[in-house]
Amino acid sequence: MQAVVIRTFGSPDGLEVVDVPVPDPAPGQVRIATEAIGVGGVDAVIRRGTLAAHGFRAGHLLGSEVAGRVSAVGEGVDAAWTGRRVWAFTGLSGGYAEQAVAAVEEVLPLPAGLTCADAVTLGASGVVAHFALDRARFAPGETVLVRGAAGSIGLTTVQLAAGGGAGAVVVTTASAERGARLRELGATHVLDRSGAGGPDAPHGFDVVIDVVAGPRLPHFIDRLNANGRYVAVGVVGGQPPADFGGRLVDAFRRSLSFATFSSDTVPGPARQAVRSAQFADAARGVLRTVVHEVLPLSRAALAHHAMDAGTVFGRVVLTP
Repeated sequence: MQAVVIRTFGSPDGLEVVDVPVPDPAPGQVRIATEAIGVGGVDAVIRRGTLAAHGFRAGHLLGSEVAGRVSAVGEGVDAAWTGRRVWAFTGLSGGYAEQAVAAVEEVLPLPAGLTCADAVTLGASGVVAHFALDRARFAPGETVLVRGAAGSIGLTTVQLAAGGGAGAVVVTTASAERGARLRELGATHVLDRSGAGGPDAPHGFDVVIDVVAGPRLPHFIDRLNANGRYVAVGVVGGQPPADFGGRLVDAFRRSLSFATFSSDTVPGPARQAVRSAQFADAARGVLRTVVHEVLPLSRAALAHHAMDAGTVFGRVVLTP
């Protein structure tokens, strides 16, 4: 079968399509004939080599979420899974392939009306958005900033904050066209990537959900209101300055909070319960998914070039 691996770290051109054996599901696993593969920010971070210290090596098969039909089950798994349309989390590898394996507890059946492309657009990102707002202790009436709002995590966070009664949902994005699309999803104010906006844009925020990090992170810490909470859920813009914590200490009397968040720290059953509810909401049109583009698996490098260029709005989906 075909799969995409990292031949060399750095540029997307280091991705290579190779032939690999079809994986056999181990005990407790299912194998899925993939119909849609999500291209996530973590894939780009791994490919760039940023996480090389965590054991990623040349030949790594990218991909963490897929959707398709179960083609085989491992020992101890109910055979009734065979043939079902499912979404699955494959870990930090194995998804960019025609067939992928996943632990059965990381698999969810898809409701009627939800496409495989929609599932991999929402599956991992929706859970991050939900629990990041929970970690930030978001309450109705508060002003929320979503930094890096054009990605799949940001788009879902905007919708959840708006639906949860935020007093204002402020976003940072790269263009007026993107800002208009974000307003359709619930944003009330649009800032550019530097944080500049119109005269009516809030200057201070009660909650910041940040997918970007990078060198501008301290600037947004400075704009937290008293008792403000900042939750970083990604580093797609690179690492923040090493001394950014000094901003929190300097603002000691404002009682600011900073946290990082990974959905890995949420118990599996809780993740799956939220994901299942979000899939149902998306199937009914209550929660909107945004697919930027669907590309063949063989063009994974093109998808990564688009991510690096910052031109993706929503999520790129690969198909075998």
